[in-house]
Amino acid sequence: MVRPDAGTTAIDHEILAERASSLGAAEKRVGKAVAALAAATGDRDACLAEARKVVWEYFVQRELVGFRKHTDVIQDLSIPGEVLVGLGAISKAPR
Repeated sequence: MVRPDAGTTAIDHEILAERASSLGAAEKRVGKAVAALAAATGDRDACLAEARKVVWEYFVQRELVGFRKHTDVIQDLSIPGEVLVGLGAISKAPR
């Protein structure tokens, strides 16, 4: 008996694994950027711009795989309000 969907199972699994790996790598970049921003003493504006860039990329990637709410990862990764303000995610940074 021929099952047309049987041949795609391995590919589907591979795609899911790549998505998870890519999302994990993006999360690591966010962690590094947030840490660099927290430690910044000199060119803080460049660190802030980098943090906004990688957080935006991470959020887009999460949304592409179906995660629409970011509240938990914002808290888990300690993403500062000043980063989120630059993304348009909130209207002003919390104090």
